[in-house]
Amino acid sequence: MSVDRDQVLRSAAAQLTRKGSSTMDEVAKASGISRATLHRHFAGRDALIRALEELGIQECEAALNAARLDEGTAGDALRRLVKEIEPAAGLLAFLVTENQLFEGDAQHEGWTRLDIRITDLFRRGQLNGEFRIDLSPVWLREALYGLVGSAAWAVLEGRVAAKDFSYLIAELLIGGAQRRVES
Repeated sequence: MSVDRDQVLRSAAAQLTRKGSSTMDEVAKASGISRATLHRHFAGRDALIRALEELGIQECEAALNAARLDEGTAGDALRRLVKEIEPAAGLLAFLVTENQLFEGDAQHEGWTRLDIRITDLFRRGQLNGEFRIDLSPVWLREALYGLVGSAAWAVLEGRVAAKDFSYLIAELLIGGAQRRVES
């Protein structure tokens, strides 16, 4: 029987998003394969996490591309980005809690690519007067990551309606980042 590696990864991502401490046995079961088959594809948990990291980065880059960050206002681009990143939000929420991905010099260069593009969006919003300049673009980027992760967990646990995901993030972040004209 041929096993679709991408499908195994997506099943593993769904399982680990629901329960980050899942064992390899639990991941295999959720993927509909044996533990031995899972280990043929991923030598251990670290290899699986690294493969999920690659998938998460690819999905985020696809979301950044689909959001057309250079078109329209920075606020509109940010709203598009939040909408486009929603399908990957659960995986991102899991990945950002995996400290091993961010320790030492072995950090995946994809995280830097994502950081640069999102930071540039906030910087553009500041330069064109949309966003506050007293909040650094790096802080606004980190706030976006935090809100995406928090909203993903809240939706997963039923505390927030899935249909409200994009609205809640965009309104809170843009409302807080928006430059106010003093009268």
